[in-house]
Amino acid sequence: MSKHALIELKNVQKKWDMGGNATIPVLTNINLTIRAGEFLAILGPSGSGKSTLLRIIAGLTPVSSGEIIYLGKEYHGVNPGAAMVFQSFALFPWLTVLENVTLGLESKPIADDEKKEKALHIIDVIGLDGFENAYPKELSGGMQQRVGLGRALVSDPDVLLMDEPFSALDVLTAENLRRDLLKLWRDKKIPTKTIIMVTHGIEEAVYMADRIIVVSGNPARINYDMQVTLPHCRDKKDPLFTNFVDKLYSLMMKKEHIETHRVITVKNREIAMIPQVSAGALTGFLEFLKDLNKKTDLYKLADRFMMDSEDFFPIVEGTTLLKFTKVTDGDIELTPEGILFAQASVLERKKLFRSQLIQHVPFINKIIAILQSKSNKRMSIEFFEDILTNSFSPTEVQKHMNILITWGRYAELFAYDEKSKQLYLEDTTNS
Repeated sequence: MSKHALIELKNVQKKWDMGGNATIPVLTNINLTIRAGEFLAILGPSGSGKSTLLRIIAGLTPVSSGEIIYLGKEYHGVNPGAAMVFQSFALFPWLTVLENVTLGLESKPIADDEKKEKALHIIDVIGLDGFENAYPKELSGGMQQRVGLGRALVSDPDVLLMDEPFSALDVLTAENLRRDLLKLWRDKKIPTKTIIMVTHGIEEAVYMADRIIVVSGNPARINYDMQVTLPHCRDKKDPLFTNFVDKLYSLMMKKEHIETHRVITVKNREIAMIPQVSAGALTGFLEFLKDLNKKTDLYKLADRFMMDSEDFFPIVEGTTLLKFTKVTDGDIELTPEGILFAQASVLERKKLFRSQLIQHVPFINKIIAILQSKSNKRMSIEFFEDILTNSFSPTEVQKHMNILITWGRYAELFAYDEKSKQLYLEDTTNS
């Protein structure tokens, strides 16, 4: 075991079984050592496998191959030294705060009086003293998440795992809870030896963590592993802080990074994973860049739009995929095609969008070719979804197909009959 390592992942692979002999690789070649005293953030875009990685560390999801080691011993099943805080509050509505927190001790062989004493202590630590007998419906979202945190901490876990714990909260409540958790951690008021947090928020990761790994890919891999050397308490307006955030934006928007996690190869054909963003949002973004009329820092742009990376990156990726923009060193600018699009009339924009879509999204050409081969120029979307099923999970297939339909209709490449769930070519379609 590596010195002071709590958890080690060695050559971890994870594949989802899709039935028959079909599998979809989710994680590949994950090697990670997590040490005592670390606050580790796992950062990555939606669908990048970061939550799967966290569940593997927790022992809630088995690996397909590789080793998970805790305190020098390989384990299978639930990690005995870990506790988890979920994105949703996951409280039992018929139980009081005290009873919900005490559930974290259900498997512990200790007397009921001791369980109650420990639960009351942790309720006090997390700032809910006086609410022991309240029910979840009486609590705000932030207070409910504190209960979830208390339930995880009451068992004195070595490792606290958090899966986007602040994403369901409003901005101010989330900020308050982040600050309080950090204070408890820095002041050693909680027994946890290390914290591992999944997030898609770059600023959140830099604000809280001492170490950040960036996960992306299909299958996912660790692309970057870096230490955050900024002293606590961190000021988000400090140039050192903003520079670090900007650096992460730059790394995550590198051309090879985008292509790695947005394109996969199945049986010698590439299927691009189209960002989940409407044509209207892409159009508005390109118009905004035209008005700026200069190369612009991505972090400052996201801040100006008041968007986190989960919402902002798909827009950037969409315009980059269609070659309307290019990103270099964390800055974005319009390409010549992007300038033409932003200046064009509505009809001219459709033509430009159509041209870029045909050139840069190969699956669109497959759809058109199949429709053209049919005598009635029609085909059920179920046919295309079956093709995508070889590459993506059922949820991803539906999202992917919805965007293909939206973009294809905007470009007037084909039409869609909602009643029959069919794509079809109109007589006037210029394919």
